[in-house]
Formats: sequence, C-alpha cells, structure tokens
Amino acid sequence: MITAEKLRDSLDYDPQTGIFKWAKSKRNGWAGREAGWVDKDGYRHIRICNALHPAHRLAWLYMTGAWPSNGFIDHKNLVPSDNRWVNLRNVTKRTNQENRRRPGKGNKAGFLGVSPNGKRWMATINSRGTHYYLGTFDTPEEAHGVYVEAKRELHVGCTL
Repeated sequence: MITAEKLRDSLDYDPQTGIFKWAKSKRNGWAGREAGWVDKDGYRHIRICNALHPAHRLAWLYMTGAWPSNGFIDHKNLVPSDNRWVNLRNVTKRTNQENRRRPGKGNKAGFLGVSPNGKRWMATINSRGTHYYLGTFDTPEEAHGVYVEAKRELHVGCTL
C-alpha cells in the first residue's frame, strides 16, 4: 500500500482543481503531465507503485496523510472526475449510496424513487432497512417532489 510520503514524492495534487500531475518521472517528459486516465464511468485512476488507485482516494491520502477511515470517498456533486478537495468527503457505504441522484437504468419513470402504478406514479424510499410508501400521484414530477422531500429528511448523506 502506498504511503502519503511516497505519494507526495511522486505526484503533485492541486486541491483547487483536483488535478494530479507527475512530480518526477523515470521517463523523460512525464514530470508536470497530468497523471492517470478516466474510465468509462468517469472516475480518474492513477497507477503508482505498481498498483492502480482511484484519484479521489489518493487525494484523501495526499491531503490527510491517511486512507479514508470510513472506507468510501464521496463526490458531493456526483461528478466522478471532480476531485477538488472541497468536493470530497469521507463517508460510510450507506451514506455514499444515499447520495444517488439519478435513477437506475431500468427505471421507467425517469425519476429517482418513482415507479409506474397503473396510470399513476408511485413514490417510495428505503432508509436503514425500512421501505416507505410515500403515495401515488398523477405525474412522475409530483411523485419525485415528494420523494426528494423524504430523501432530504431520511438520507443523512443526501446533498440534494
């Protein structure tokens, strides 16, 4: 596992932009170049010390000197490539999941927390193992509005 010392020796991190650049390199021309690549989901990864690391986790190590204590680093604005320090927070798995803003691919309503119910739209939410029925509405927008209110109350990690 890479240490904060080794990380800081190999890479420069700008907390204002969230960009990592190679501090020095065994290969000519790498010093000063942006490190890593962005995967299909939008997350930047950097190979350092023969291991691949998500840049947001490296940013946490770089700034705090320790790996995230809760195991997860959440992008507050949900932009996976936005590794600015102000956008990152150390969270639990539950909090990380509660910060979802977009529905899954199979969602027919197009809104998080909303599903069709006959000719109407039903809003539901899960929190801490409990399933809550929020009501049935004429439009998916109405159902989503009620869902968002409940999400703000029940999901501690929500940044909506």
